[in-house]
Amino acid sequence: MAKKKSNKKIDSDKTNESVEKKVEEVGLDEQLKIEKDKFLRLFAEFENYKRRTAKERIELFSTASEEVMVSLLPVLDDFDRASVEIEKDKENETLKGILLIKNKLFDTLKSKGLSLVEVSKGDDFNADDHEAVTQIPAPSKNMQGKIIDIIEKGYKLGDKVIRYPKVVIGK
Repeated sequence: MAKKKSNKKIDSDKTNESVEKKVEEVGLDEQLKIEKDKFLRLFAEFENYKRRTAKERIELFSTASEEVMVSLLPVLDDFDRASVEIEKDKENETLKGILLIKNKLFDTLKSKGLSLVEVSKGDDFNADDHEAVTQIPAPSKNMQGKIIDIIEKGYKLGDKVIRYPKVVIGK
């Protein structure tokens, strides 16, 4: 009979070991799930980092020449003023030369991403899109709050406005 008791003890030891193994396996499965979750989160963060840096690099390249563009805008303005004054004198050959140089400069800047902000007289004034220099009495009631004159053209570099158009509005 003593042997039967020892068999029962061996059986209970095996059961305890198997229970401990199951508990240990459940613990390992749980740890595996936690580590897998950490890995997936880290991988997702890295993917977001790669996307963000690529986007920043593209933005940097597209606006890297912003300082140069801003410094050349007064030259474009001077060409506009010169062409208006030369038109008054009716010297067509000089006007053609000035317009040729102005267009060549503008086309070169345009190929680098510069574009003109479209504004015309009679448009509604929007403080987000225009810079009001002054207000004058409107010539008619329908011109109140609208653009009466454009003092300086506005320009964009890509999608970013680098100079807002300066306008006169009617009050």
